[in-house]
Amino acid sequence: MIAIVEFVLGIALLVYCAEKLIAHLVGVASRWAISLFLIAVVFTGIEFDDLAYGIVLNVDDLKQAALGTVIGTTVAMTGIVLALAALIAPCEFDVPKSYLALFVAAPVVLYAFAATGALTLVTGVVLCLLFVAFVGWIAYREKAGQRPVWRNAEYYEQLEEVGVGAGGGTATLVAAGGEGGPADAVPTSTGGTGPGGGTGGFDLPPDLRIDQGFLNARRQSPWAALGYALVALTGLVIGAIIAGQGTDGILDTFDIDGTVFGVTIATLALSLEDIFLTVEPSRRGAPEIGIANVLGSVVFSVTGKLGIVLLIGGAITVDADVLDWHLPVLVVMTALSAIFLATGRLRRWHGAVLLGLYVVYFVVSLVAFNGVPVDS
Repeated sequence: MIAIVEFVLGIALLVYCAEKLIAHLVGVASRWAISLFLIAVVFTGIEFDDLAYGIVLNVDDLKQAALGTVIGTTVAMTGIVLALAALIAPCEFDVPKSYLALFVAAPVVLYAFAATGALTLVTGVVLCLLFVAFVGWIAYREKAGQRPVWRNAEYYEQLEEVGVGAGGGTATLVAAGGEGGPADAVPTSTGGTGPGGGTGGFDLPPDLRIDQGFLNARRQSPWAALGYALVALTGLVIGAIIAGQGTDGILDTFDIDGTVFGVTIATLALSLEDIFLTVEPSRRGAPEIGIANVLGSVVFSVTGKLGIVLLIGGAITVDADVLDWHLPVLVVMTALSAIFLATGRLRRWHGAVLLGLYVVYFVVSLVAFNGVPVDS
């Protein structure tokens, strides 16, 4: 019973903090005039809880488990997280092709190092430097390319100018498409002065859903926006840890640990945080956060995260199963995801393909390779 309560409380905290973090990331990007994509890569791509777990495994001489967890959770980022995002909240976005090239290159580089038979301390240094270079390139590209803070920023600026969400302004929110709630609202003119100096309303993209949380976050001071985002991120990590503990307790209580069902639950539990941070932003009109979460998490896992694990815990010998099966699957899944993302639109059939391939990977890993490389 305690395990079930832990799981429910963890999920509740996870959902609440994910909702808040999404809004506060928009606030940070808006108030500091920094790319939302870059902010999301740093805040959501660098997963401190997974990093700590990998370090503990390697220090405790569970080196194959440490490497397996890195690979397994990274495959799940595309096969589960991105797949569910496409199935639940298909969306349009704009990701530079250079980001996608680096996204694909990261697991290829890892495979090249692994092919030597061992991942050493030197490998760890190189991998850490590669992640720093990845973030640095995104920062440079976002600034040099004069890319907007986020794609809907100009529309929110227009909404604020005509008084939407300011309490008694010149525009009124009405439900779009018959759906109620502030997240599905669009502005209609009440005769106020528009952003161009004239009178009347203005047109918004048909897929834009005005989010009151974004409006509120944009009105915070720069330091308050950053502080709230850090608090929400901390709560998110705590919620994921509590939910994970509850999952372990449920598996033990019902004696399903180690079975296919148990491993499946463990895999989903490990992915809950990323699922919320990928699906929910797309639904709320900030798909940059979700896409950055997937790209940042994959690149961080196979470069910075693994690099730090190697530096702290020591070298890892690479098994034949990793070279012959798990790493090739990681490379293929990442490349296929990049092809889908390069279209600029995440479609439901993309999600069906990725999820189907992950199920095949999962089953083959259990039957032919004695397990899926995740914390079961």
